[in-house]
Amino acid sequence: MGCRAPPGAMLLLLPLVVLLAACRPGHGFSGSCDTCGLRPIAYHYNNMRIVGGTEALHGSWPWIVSIQNPRFSGTGHMCGGSLITPQWVLSAAHCFGRPNYILESRVVIGANDLTHLGQEVEVHTIRRAILHEYFNNKTMINDIALLELDRPVHCSYYIQLACVPDPSLRVSELTDCYVSGWGHMGMRSAAPTQTAEVLQEAKGGIDTCQGDSGGPLMCRDNHADYFWLVGVTSWGKGCGRAFRPGIYTSTQHFYNWILLQMRATAHPTSRTWSHFMATSSHYHVPNAVPTQPSVSDSCPYPVQKLRNFFTGVQNLLQTLGGNKA
Repeated sequence: MGCRAPPGAMLLLLPLVVLLAACRPGHGFSGSCDTCGLRPIAYHYNNMRIVGGTEALHGSWPWIVSIQNPRFSGTGHMCGGSLITPQWVLSAAHCFGRPNYILESRVVIGANDLTHLGQEVEVHTIRRAILHEYFNNKTMINDIALLELDRPVHCSYYIQLACVPDPSLRVSELTDCYVSGWGHMGMRSAAPTQTAEVLQEAKGGIDTCQGDSGGPLMCRDNHADYFWLVGVTSWGKGCGRAFRPGIYTSTQHFYNWILLQMRATAHPTSRTWSHFMATSSHYHVPNAVPTQPSVSDSCPYPVQKLRNFFTGVQNLLQTLGGNKA
C-alpha cells in the first residue's frame, strides 16, 4: 500500500499552500518601470537556438517587441525592437526605409505567439521614428533607430525595459549572450519562407534571420542575474551559414546618441533613464539592478523559504505515514 499522511496533519499544511499560491507570479506587477534588464517570469532557460530552433517561453524576454505592417503577410511582423523606456523602442534604421512603413506600422509589446495576443499584450502606434542621420542603406553603417510610441506602456511580468550599456561597461567580457525574434527559422533559400508566429530564442553561436532585424542581442551581466541590450540585429549574408556571422549594431557605441535623441524630443518618460538626462555633458549607467524581481514583495515570508519548509514537512509526513503502514 502507498504511504499516506494523517488527514489531520495535512490540514496543518493548508495555510502554507495558501501562502504559496498567493505568492505565485501573476499578471500584476509593481507597475513602475524603474528597473531594467529583469525577467520576472524566466531566469534559467537554456538549450536555446533560433535557426532550426526552439520556441521561447512566454515572458522570457519581456522587452522585445514586434513591429508589424499590414503590407507583410501573416501576422504582419516586419522587424523586432527593444523597449528601453516606457515610450521608446530601439530598433534598426533599415526597417524603415519607406516613410509609409512608419505611418502604417504598429508595435506589439508583451507578446509571444503573434497569432494569439493575450490580455497582457499592449498594442501601440508610432508617434515618430528617428533614424540615425548618417545611416547608409548600402553599407548599413549607423543602422539604428528610435521609435516613440503613442503613449507609455505599463510594465508587468510580461513587459519590462531593456538596459542599454554606457561606455564604461566591458561588453567584450560578457560571454552568456542570446538573440531572440520572430524571424525565419531556416536557412535562406530561393523558396518563399514565413516568419515564425511564436517567439524564438537562441544562445550565442546561432545566427539570426530575416524578420529578426532590429531585435536584441542580449548578454547576462557577469555579476548579477540581469541582462544588457548590447546589440541591435542589423544584417548578414544568409542565415546560419558557416563563417558568415550576423552583424549587430553596438548599442554602447550609440549610447550618447540614444540619450540625446530622447532628450531633444521629449521629457524623460522613465525614472530608469531620467538621471541620464539631467545634463548633456555626462551620463551614468543605471544603479545595480536587483538580481531578482520583487515577485514576492506581497508575501509575508520569502517564497523559497516557504517552499523549503513545505517540502521538509511533506517529507516528514510521508515518513510518518510509511512507519504506520
